[in-house]
Amino acid sequence: MLVLMIAAPLVGALLLTFTGRRLGERLTGVIACLSVAVAAGCAFAAFFLKLLPTAPDAEGVRRVTERLGIWFSVGNFSADFGLVLDPLSGVMALFITGVGLLIHIFAVGYMHGDNGYARFFAALNLFVAAMLTLVLADNLPLMFVGWEGVGVCSYLLIGHYFTRDEAADAARKAFVYNRIGDAGIVLATMLLFTQAGSVNFAAISRWAAQQPVETLGWAAVGAGGLTTVGLLLLLGATGKSAQIPLFVWLPDAMAGPTPVSALIHAATMVTAGVYLLVRLNVVFLHAPTALAIVAVVGAVTALLAATIALGQDDIKKVLAYSTVSQLGLMVMACGAGAFTAGLFHVTTHAFFKALLFLGAGSVIHALHEEQNLRRMGGLKKFMPVTYWTMTAGWLAIAGFPPLSGFFSKDALLFETFTSTALPGGLAKALWAVGLLTSFLTAFYMTRLMTLTFHGEPREAVAHGQPHESPLVMTAPLVALALLSVFGGALGLPEAFGMHPWMREFLTPLVVAPAELAHETASHTLELILMGVSSVVALSGIAAGWLFFRRRPLWEAPRALQAKYWVDEAYEAAIVRPLALTARRGLWRGLDVSIVDGLVGGVGRSLSGLGATLREMQSGYARGYVVMMFIAALLILGYFVLGPRIGV
Repeated sequence: MLVLMIAAPLVGALLLTFTGRRLGERLTGVIACLSVAVAAGCAFAAFFLKLLPTAPDAEGVRRVTERLGIWFSVGNFSADFGLVLDPLSGVMALFITGVGLLIHIFAVGYMHGDNGYARFFAALNLFVAAMLTLVLADNLPLMFVGWEGVGVCSYLLIGHYFTRDEAADAARKAFVYNRIGDAGIVLATMLLFTQAGSVNFAAISRWAAQQPVETLGWAAVGAGGLTTVGLLLLLGATGKSAQIPLFVWLPDAMAGPTPVSALIHAATMVTAGVYLLVRLNVVFLHAPTALAIVAVVGAVTALLAATIALGQDDIKKVLAYSTVSQLGLMVMACGAGAFTAGLFHVTTHAFFKALLFLGAGSVIHALHEEQNLRRMGGLKKFMPVTYWTMTAGWLAIAGFPPLSGFFSKDALLFETFTSTALPGGLAKALWAVGLLTSFLTAFYMTRLMTLTFHGEPREAVAHGQPHESPLVMTAPLVALALLSVFGGALGLPEAFGMHPWMREFLTPLVVAPAELAHETASHTLELILMGVSSVVALSGIAAGWLFFRRRPLWEAPRALQAKYWVDEAYEAAIVRPLALTARRGLWRGLDVSIVDGLVGGVGRSLSGLGATLREMQSGYARGYVVMMFIAALLILGYFVLGPRIGV
């Protein structure tokens, strides 16, 4: 069943690739959606009918495995075609296929009339297959196949409108930045194999659990132990999950069709980095330096992206920086040892971020590709379904109680505050950063909703004829809105007297000191921090509502609009010097002067020799007599003078 889960969208992708142009839109949409529906059916059946009834193994973990054989074996190194459905991959598979199916259905209406309709759905199917390979693989090399697969699919989908320079550049940028992170995964895999003797996830976790906790300090960074492995894994996660310093590709990825943005940001690619951190949580728990660096990287990314989101006017760019910010919170939670809370926020984020992107797609569809918030306004009465469903997503991401985002965000903030995995007051400082990020999130998301749906209709609305989207687009919005509202039931807090289902389900596969501290922490403290989170979220919404209702066209500071000139800094510090080195040093200095000189010199020498020989074959008898005479003199000279000079 695990194989079928991957095979279904893969077959769909192959069918659409080779026959899509002849099928027509209707049949193409049916095949694309049906293949993901089969994968979703397999995921739910495997989860509820096979995984949940399975008794835990000797390590206390429920596992359903399928082994297809040995992939390759060299010396002591071997990797299997092995798939595993355990609590972690099970949760991931459910929302990848479930949310992915809703995005496919929405795309059937959104992409209507597109010239590359079949090509788009072929890549979308392949994206789901690659992501399922990534999460179901039971070893690092097979996971890397899925890891690279989602990278290739993102390149294809971001560059779907490849005749536009913006889309082609964005696709290339995403590809290059992800390759930088991929180097970290490859090096971490090799380092883990040399130390653990295996690349299987279960074997690595067992080995890491037996290792002593490394000393906190910079010396551990380059020591080649678990800290080094953890930092290399973090490099991989920063590429896929768009963290500092590799976050700049994700906002540019908005050049692709909006359903692609929803799939990348909610259900697939960007969650891969967080998944990797959670999957190898035991490695990080024995490397406190790596853990602290992960937490700081996540917190700084969350705050930086939240401030940039405030200065953007493109509706998709606001959501893109919002994704970077929310991913930062998840990574921060993992760094605090709150891996379960991080995964809980990954899950709820899949619901409301997919909803917000598809809602934005509905707005863009109604306004004929207009994406500038300053040209919108007053859309509430024209698009009631889109408005009310997006309202659910807006309140969920803002942390409005008791929606899903409130519970997941509160869980990660509380467990960061009470973390025993971080030194000194760092945990409290990161909690404060998370709280400030939450306020900014509520503030800029309120700006997005106010400028889009409220106030007087501005240029794009007044001059156009906005209309509600068709049922094939609004039905997924309604389903995602319900999940955004009620999805928090997966992790209701113990302070409410509720059963911590998700935490217990993931234990002992995911073990974290923050959760252990959670058990001993006072429920009173949890309720107090929950109250603080609620006040912060409500304050952000109220401040945004009051401010932007009066000043909808407020100009953000130049630094926020320019995204702190990070792209420009990379261009000046890395891209231009490399391009200059390549052009003047490698191309002109090495390729043209040396390589071309050598190759050209040999060619010219052979050409000259050929010309000389050609002259000797002139056909004139006198020429041959002269050559025979010269040859005779040479032979005679050899026999007469050779012995004297020792030749």
